[in-house]
Amino acid sequence: MRVVSEGRRAALGTMVAVAALLWTANIPARAATASTAGTELAAKTCATLTARVDEIPGSGSVFLRSYDNAFAAGPTSEPALSVAAFTYDNALAVIALHACGQRAQALRIGEALLDAANLDRAGRKGRLRNTYRAGAQKQRPIPPMGWWDVVENRWLEDPYQVGTATGNVAWAGLALLTLAEATGEKRFREGAAGLARWVVEHAADPRGPGGFNGGVQGFDNASQALTWKATEHNTDLVALFDRLGGGGEWAAPAKAARGFLDALWAAGGDHFPVGTTPDGVTVSRATSGLDAQLWPLLLRDAPTGWRAALTYAERAHGVEGGFDFNDDRDGVWVEGTAQAALAYRAVGRKADADRLFADLLQDVSPGGFLWATRSAILTTGLAIGPESKTADFLYYRRPHLGATAWAALAAQGWNPFTGARLP
Repeated sequence: MRVVSEGRRAALGTMVAVAALLWTANIPARAATASTAGTELAAKTCATLTARVDEIPGSGSVFLRSYDNAFAAGPTSEPALSVAAFTYDNALAVIALHACGQRAQALRIGEALLDAANLDRAGRKGRLRNTYRAGAQKQRPIPPMGWWDVVENRWLEDPYQVGTATGNVAWAGLALLTLAEATGEKRFREGAAGLARWVVEHAADPRGPGGFNGGVQGFDNASQALTWKATEHNTDLVALFDRLGGGGEWAAPAKAARGFLDALWAAGGDHFPVGTTPDGVTVSRATSGLDAQLWPLLLRDAPTGWRAALTYAERAHGVEGGFDFNDDRDGVWVEGTAQAALAYRAVGRKADADRLFADLLQDVSPGGFLWATRSAILTTGLAIGPESKTADFLYYRRPHLGATAWAALAAQGWNPFTGARLP
């Protein structure tokens, strides 16, 4: 879970107020360009996503590389990232390409997700790994990400990448449902249902606020349950169960995931805490997560009262020109800033969304992907895994597929949770 000291929040009180003034002061200066910024951002991001699929020869299934190393700053040589295709990023790309009107390209990635979900190497249907190898997917079953280490002279894998995070499974399910609704093909819906069943079977946790835990991490012969629960994961699941019909076999899981959100909202008062500690019961108040504030607002029939979380996000995560990942406010998280633009559109604050679109246009890298950050390094307050001793999950200034897909969704006004365009 996210771990960072709350002691910094009080010390930053004056800085928050100053940033709020800077935020407001930027609006008039950008008014002349903001009205067209969304259109321009949509065109650029849709063109880039389409081109990245088309540059892989053939018409078969593909996964897209999550980071464009050609233009990266910071560490670029890690084998675990060089050709990594994160499931979450690729699920977002499916939905974004559909919103862009590029069905053929969306289908190529969707076919890879469906193949990966239908038969994992462990022989289970419905399980997805967090990361696969980018490129054309010709092997069946599709193997998770790994690499040959020339120093150790053996094949290596990363315990997170071969694990299965609940939220990633949910996003893949939403991507498959998007294709099911677009094509009418039942196999995509059946694939999404299989993913949802895996979550219900392996991540349901009635302790405390109920809901679903983080999934599993580790190698196949030594995996361990991630017993914390995340607001973002349970938000994803509310959307997935709702899109699957919300009733029948999905009624109880939908109620459990939504009950978790209601319990966390009650605990936060005017915002959503990030989730629970590993005991699955205690609400984690060690840090704040931007996605936990924004994503619930995109749910169908989200209570109006939840919009207070957006005000909280502006106060706790807002920085000049965008939003930070967590509340230490040490830089702009580009992906999260795009999420905020979509949340603004969802609640009818179009001028605020336009302002962010103008800023996001400055984040387009030479290769077309948006940078993950505006600074060289961005902290998240998160640990990479249960064995981490520090908050070692960092973002670097790398061109990022996930940030690009979120920008496309926001600029197109497409809600990935409901599968519909915003008014």
